[in-house]
Amino acid sequence: MRTVISNGETASSHEPQDWHAIDWHVVERNVRTTQKRIAKATQECDWRRVKALQRSLTHSFAARALAVRRVTENQGKRTAGVDRELWDTPDLKRKAVGKIEAAKRL
Repeated sequence: MRTVISNGETASSHEPQDWHAIDWHVVERNVRTTQKRIAKATQECDWRRVKALQRSLTHSFAARALAVRRVTENQGKRTAGVDRELWDTPDLKRKAVGKIEAAKRL
């Protein structure tokens, strides 16, 4: 079951609501596994499966959370993006994951 919170975030029963509660080993493993499956389907020229796996990866919580983590924990982490927002607290990082999902639906 998925409910939408007023500011565009989603509250899912299987998505942690705290940035520090995310199990990063599981997140990285899920993303890596899906990427390997995409590569294998590409080698086999199974384009329908490639497209389905790509869609599942871009819509997954793990991929969105890992993307936010990579952007906010690299050398340029103190530089705002094109939206002029800086995600420097765990709460802002968690909200950014929700914003990415909300932006996908537009």
